[in-house]
Amino acid sequence: GNKPIAAVYYGVRHTTANKPIVRPEDMKGLKLRVPDAPLYIMYPKVVGANATPIAFAEVYLALQNGTVDAQENPLPTIFAKKFYEVQSHINLTGHITEMLLVIVSGPLWSQLSVGEREVFQDVFREACAKATAEIAASEIRLVDEFAKKYGKTVVKSDRTAFKQAFTKFLVGPDVAWDKALYDKVQALK
Repeated sequence: GNKPIAAVYYGVRHTTANKPIVRPEDMKGLKLRVPDAPLYIMYPKVVGANATPIAFAEVYLALQNGTVDAQENPLPTIFAKKFYEVQSHINLTGHITEMLLVIVSGPLWSQLSVGEREVFQDVFREACAKATAEIAASEIRLVDEFAKKYGKTVVKSDRTAFKQAFTKFLVGPDVAWDKALYDKVQALK
């Protein structure tokens, strides 16, 4: 099978909107753009918003013309795609932490010598560690820049309230895992 060899931190997802979002109930009724994937669609359901799957390439226009009221992404993505230009509030909801895996195909991995595998892993782990550090640093920098340089209102949302709202759902009947697996993953922190 395929071989995961490294992981990189991709960022914490936050919500942009034209209003402050401090607690989950502040999202009730919002049309929230999310990726068309079950775990992302779960977020609006949990907080009472309306999940609106829209292709990533169309998010800026959808925010600009009011097709959706809000969107959620990591801060570096919000900056790179300029979603802050059409939203007044950067709400630090911190509702999902994401990572990306570097995976090598099984056939390629099996062709490599032990020494080549070690080099391959070392290089990717080093690159992922560097990328992780850069992404984490950019998140800290962007919180300040969004407020001071771009004039956005940065809201420190009640992350405990968001976590409590999600925890009930994450161990409920609508997920593909059981509580034992959830507890095992939480213990990895």
